[in-house]
Amino acid sequence: MKMRHKNKHQENFPVGMMLFGREKRQIVSDYYQFARYADDIADNPDIKPKKKVDKLYELEDIFLRNKPYKGQKFRFVANLRNEFDKFQLSTSTATDLLIAFRKDSMGFEYQTWGQLVDYCKYSAAPVGRFMLAIHNENPSTYLPATSLCVALQIVNHVQDIKYDCEVLKRIYLPAEMLNKYHVLKADLLKEKSSLGLKKLTEAIMELTRGLVKEGSVLPEIIKSRSLRTEVCIILSLTNIMIKKILKGDVLAKRIKLSKWDWLRAVIAGTFKALTTKTKTLS
Repeated sequence: MKMRHKNKHQENFPVGMMLFGREKRQIVSDYYQFARYADDIADNPDIKPKKKVDKLYELEDIFLRNKPYKGQKFRFVANLRNEFDKFQLSTSTATDLLIAFRKDSMGFEYQTWGQLVDYCKYSAAPVGRFMLAIHNENPSTYLPATSLCVALQIVNHVQDIKYDCEVLKRIYLPAEMLNKYHVLKADLLKEKSSLGLKKLTEAIMELTRGLVKEGSVLPEIIKSRSLRTEVCIILSLTNIMIKKILKGDVLAKRIKLSKWDWLRAVIAGTFKALTTKTKTLS
């Protein structure tokens, strides 16, 4: 199987660059490049685990400590740090991602649902905090945003169960749940899901729905109209994906959003954003 890397057009929920004002587009672009560069290191099968970790620490040193670098390869990292200073952002929204990618590099295995959620709080939640911060949203929005981001990450992991196991040699399913439903590693590589894997998928999606519910309060407490609209669309897309995963088979065919799914999510999300009454946070 050939190695594949997602680009911003292949992500389920790519950042809508046109929703950002011109003054924010550069920092969003550089932040995305930072995350993608680090993710590609962690996902590269031709680099040994320790070397991956070293490369990720090097990236962190350039970002946090202005470590000297040669050529133009890491110019975007230095630019990103300057932009972080300009917007007065917490560097943790970038460096937390590297903690997750270092776990990926070493092939960390998750024993419990809580461990998987904790990993997603580093691999996905920083992106939500970053988006809220550059829009100067109240920090009270961070907690429900974390729940939504974790839900998005878990949906992506469930979509990619077979690919992650076969190519990246990773299993983003808690061992306690694998044991409960009698699912073996070999079951993740088959052409179709076993009864146990289908039950496990249903259980994870039910837990994920709980996270989405926690994140559903976001539109009511976000000040930015454009960001509120994007969040409403993402909530709609997430619910659509959960239904598609439960209806389909994640091993038989990678489940993805259709153009029709996007259209109805945009319509429903935009309508919800326009009709949602926002609350004033203290």
